[in-house]
Amino acid sequence: MASEYIPTIPLMRPYVDLDNQGFWDGIRQHKLLLQRCRHCGFFLHPPRPMCPRCLSTDKEWVASEGKGAVYSWVTVVDQKTAYPGIKTPYLVVLVELVEGVRIVGNVVGIKPEEIFIGMPVEVVFEDIAQDLTLPKFKKREA
Repeated sequence: MASEYIPTIPLMRPYVDLDNQGFWDGIRQHKLLLQRCRHCGFFLHPPRPMCPRCLSTDKEWVASEGKGAVYSWVTVVDQKTAYPGIKTPYLVVLVELVEGVRIVGNVVGIKPEEIFIGMPVEVVFEDIAQDLTLPKFKKREA
C-alpha cells in the first residue's frame, strides 16, 4: 500500500532547523543520514542539539544502513484524523533501524493485512514533489 496524495491539498513540508538540516539534506539525495555523537558514539533520532547519553554537543552525520524491522504500526482509516492531503487508508510504521534508533514513516508495497511486528524492512525514497522527498519503507528479505 502506497500513500496516495490529494492533488487539490497542498503538501505540508517538514520544519527544517540547524539540528535536522543534515537529515533532510541527505533525504533529498536519497540517503538516510543519522546523527551520531562523536564523544560516545550514540545514534540520535530525531536529531537534537545534545546527546542524551553524555550531553555532548559534538555530533556528526553518518549514513544509515537503512535496514530495520517494524516495531509498531497503525492503519489510518478515517479521513478526519488523517494527515492532510493523503487519501485513506494508509499505513504509518515505526521502524527500529539496525543502528538502534526508531523512525516513523509510510510504507510502499505492503498491504495492511501483510504487516507484522518484526517484519524486515528497508528504506526507499519517494520524490513527492520537485522540492520534497520522503523516506518510506518496503519489505525486504531477512
